[in-house]
Amino acid sequence: MTTPLPACAGIGLRQPHYRQVLDTLPALGWIELHSENFFDGGQPLAMLQRLAASYPLSLHGVGLGLGSAARPEPQHLASLQRLLAQVPAAAVSEHLSFNHDAGYRYANDLLPIPYTRAMLAQVAANVAEVQDAIGRPLLLENLSSYLAYPGNELHEGEFLAELVQRTGCGILLDVNNLYVNHVNLGLDVDAFLDALPAAAIGEIHLAGHSERRFDDGSSLLVDTHSRPVAPAVWQLYRSVIARIGPRPTLIEWDSDIPPLDTLQAEAATAQRILDTTGRGACHD
Repeated sequence: MTTPLPACAGIGLRQPHYRQVLDTLPALGWIELHSENFFDGGQPLAMLQRLAASYPLSLHGVGLGLGSAARPEPQHLASLQRLLAQVPAAAVSEHLSFNHDAGYRYANDLLPIPYTRAMLAQVAANVAEVQDAIGRPLLLENLSSYLAYPGNELHEGEFLAELVQRTGCGILLDVNNLYVNHVNLGLDVDAFLDALPAAAIGEIHLAGHSERRFDDGSSLLVDTHSRPVAPAVWQLYRSVIARIGPRPTLIEWDSDIPPLDTLQAEAATAQRILDTTGRGACHD
């Protein structure tokens, strides 16, 4: 399963750069925006439609909470349906996380889930409900985590692979999250990647992380999306592309957002890796 996005590098487009991109239409392989920012229609939706007329578009959600024990919130799902009827999105994605309870009280975070058979059944039901509603497959993103649940029956890669098999969804592989979990939790990168059906990986994310140091001498990597992609993450990305071939690759930068030129330079680095390692290409 692949997406219609071109197998080249794009950027996550954020509010500080909307006007510049609309006015100048720089060479960008593709763009990704957060779905929820456009649910209310009006001028933001009109702007999104203008952008979608010039660039391949991916819509990335942060609010469905597909790992929650409760079903997706009906109003949120209806808003996503309405948006997709108005915008020609090439791909739609969400996080493998939870964020609400049965009363639809929300936590303002992307919270990790246990990798158990019971949770697999719940997530699969939620994913199936969303896919039935929007009439297309979702790409599910692996999450950065800072704790591991006791009693996991699967590792994260196996969990994602099972979801693909049960629901026909795809995978959004966040390479920075994979590296953060490797350092913080000892995640076995090779076992994770070996478990994934390569054909289901429809998009890749790259982002920067920060290191937090504690008084006892320990440290933790935090997925802040506030810095350039780290050298170790670039190296992991090279190995992923060599393993699975070229994929649409996004530079995410959500905090301390730099000038657009900086994002384009990061995307150019990803494009060079695609060209030399995976023979990627952008298509006009």
